[in-house]
Amino acid sequence: MSNQESEDRNEPSIFLDTVNNSNWVDGDDPKFAVSSQLPSVTSRKKSPVNKTKTVVMVETAFLASAASLIWLINYYFPLGPLLKLFFPIPTALVYLRRGSRAAWMSALVAMLLLSVLMGPTRSIVFLMPYGLMGIQLGACWQRKTNWLLSITLGSLIGSIGLFFRFWLFSILLGEDLWVYVITQITQLTDWLFLKLGILAQPDFFLIQVLALIMILINNLIYLFAVHLVALILLDRLGNPIARPPQWVRTLLDY
Repeated sequence: MSNQESEDRNEPSIFLDTVNNSNWVDGDDPKFAVSSQLPSVTSRKKSPVNKTKTVVMVETAFLASAASLIWLINYYFPLGPLLKLFFPIPTALVYLRRGSRAAWMSALVAMLLLSVLMGPTRSIVFLMPYGLMGIQLGACWQRKTNWLLSITLGSLIGSIGLFFRFWLFSILLGEDLWVYVITQITQLTDWLFLKLGILAQPDFFLIQVLALIMILINNLIYLFAVHLVALILLDRLGNPIARPPQWVRTLLDY
């Protein structure tokens, strides 16, 4: 009787061992393996996307704040043309690394940040031309266009931005600042005519043409210097721009 009772007590344990060792719950079964791995596959599909979006947002915000900080420091502690060379580079770097949408967002975020720190007027002056110039340079550098085209387009944007600033500040101050520029160019033209021995009064149309030419030349020189800074800086950051012309490589031994 005792032997029969011990056998009855052992039967459930034997049945459980048989069930646990059966093939339908075996870890080697393909169906079981696929079903057990489904949550991890889903998590692996979602996590890289979320991580990429986070990296894009962080880089965009960081470079937008860097552009705003450079503008702010140059406004209160001007160091000549040194910091001015870096105005469009953070936005262009966002374009090179994350595309056009991130570059536009970086320029707008920098403008909003400057509007909080310095007021809307200074933020608009930053966006036009340096924010748009950064987007244009980033587009040209991503497509590896030659320096002549990118410098020319950037100079046009810079010239338009200068006239925009003249128009905006003339409205705010109630004075025509273009008249002040024309007066300075007239004095320079009179001095040139005197040195060249030309006994004539410079025409007003000639003075305006000279003013436009000087503004364009100034922007060409500025964009060329920006390209040189970007060539050295962005190569070190792993986002190289188009190679300079041969005479620039020879001159810089680059």
